Amino acid sequence: MSIKKILVVDDSKTELMVLSDLLGKNGYNVRTAENAEEAFRRLSEEKPELILMDVVMPGQNGFQLTRAIARDPQYSSIPIIMCTSKNQETDRVWGMRQGARDYVTKPVNAEELLSKIRALG
Repeated sequence: MSIKKILVVDDSKTELMVLSDLLGKNGYNVRTAENAEEAFRRLSEEKPELILMDVVMPGQNGFQLTRAIARDPQYSSIPIIMCTSKNQETDRVWGMRQGARDYVTKPVNAEELLSKIRALG
């Protein structure tokens, strides 16, 4: 099954626009959320096939949100790729321990991201 529906969670409107544009031009159906609360609302409206998750957000951060989604039986099958400016190896390891399937750092390399999405699909 190839991935078509992606939820992008990021508190930066610029980042949401850049990622939505990139993914949309590559045939993906993109929905966005600017925080954890909005992300859960989007999940309940329409289950995505992949989530791209920022880490640094107000309120619940991306690590916490990834852990909550990964532990929820209703959503635990949705792969999550952390997509963040946090580029330390410890951040990557922590993100994977929270339930992420992969980790990319910003600024996002378009080919790297698309390749990781295709690998999951």
